[in-house]
Amino acid sequence: MATATVFITDYIISPDIERSVLGGNISIECLNNEDESSFPDSISEADALLVWHASITEKTISRLKKCKAIVRYGVGYDSVDYRCAQRYGIPFCNTPDYGINEVADTACGMILALTRKIFAYNHAAKLFSHGWQEHTQPPMKRLTEHKLGIIGAGRIGSAVILRMKSFGMDIGFYDPYVASGYEKTLGVQRFESQEELLEFSSIVSLHVPLNEETRWIVDERFVPNLNYNTTLINTARGKIVKNLDVLYDGLLSGKLAAVGLDVLPDEPPLASESLIQAWKDPDSPFYSRIIINPHTSYYSDQAWSEMREKAAENVKRILEGKEPKNLVTS
Repeated sequence: MATATVFITDYIISPDIERSVLGGNISIECLNNEDESSFPDSISEADALLVWHASITEKTISRLKKCKAIVRYGVGYDSVDYRCAQRYGIPFCNTPDYGINEVADTACGMILALTRKIFAYNHAAKLFSHGWQEHTQPPMKRLTEHKLGIIGAGRIGSAVILRMKSFGMDIGFYDPYVASGYEKTLGVQRFESQEELLEFSSIVSLHVPLNEETRWIVDERFVPNLNYNTTLINTARGKIVKNLDVLYDGLLSGKLAAVGLDVLPDEPPLASESLIQAWKDPDSPFYSRIIINPHTSYYSDQAWSEMREKAAENVKRILEGKEPKNLVTS
């Protein structure tokens, strides 16, 4: 007989990984539903919620009679009203310690592909009618001449720093929440303001969570503060960027040389967006200067399993009366 019931709100259809962690005494219900207004009445009996993409508000939280935890599979926590959960006495946790290598590798891959113009040359080579080697596309600096600015030196931002140091780049970061002296551990510069970092950088890579402080930090004021021909990478959260027009205008003005995005302000994007049209149009001058991935930088076979295992393990420990891991409080 089941001793507890765990509801998985969405995305997971076959909870084989979760079942292997939680054991046979815990019942698992997969709703496969992102719309909380359609959740069944039985969710009121949940002892814990595992959440993927679904937005969880007071509409759901107020229905939970005995819930001991809400745990989100991913790193981001903006889709769950965790303050409301706190008011109802329900701990909310995210799962930030998976897929770190995968996201860092993607960010580094985008940096290298765009600064070395790998996609631009790949596209151009298909169209050559004569010659081969002399179709260079200046300007192009060697990597040791670039200055990489990291906004957010947490797990992933630090992993990017350590990887890119091997290319001889001058690297700095801005993050007011990491301890003083951390820059010495990484062997890079630390900037005390975002403006100072942008003034330093020819490449900017974003690695911050989405919260009230970071929402829309890339806006009409951010882009003009960039150096001309800056490469911007975002593998963090889509709504760090106010909208795609901000980026497109940056390409038009020359402030942005290229953009690499794993996340977008709205997913999927509207086909009418100028940036999306340029990304799809081989005749656009920006065609090979835009990389867009469909929110997949976290993924590898191993990271997929790791994320689900760690989220389920956290649920299990909470149901066993142990302290939750990765409790979100602010």
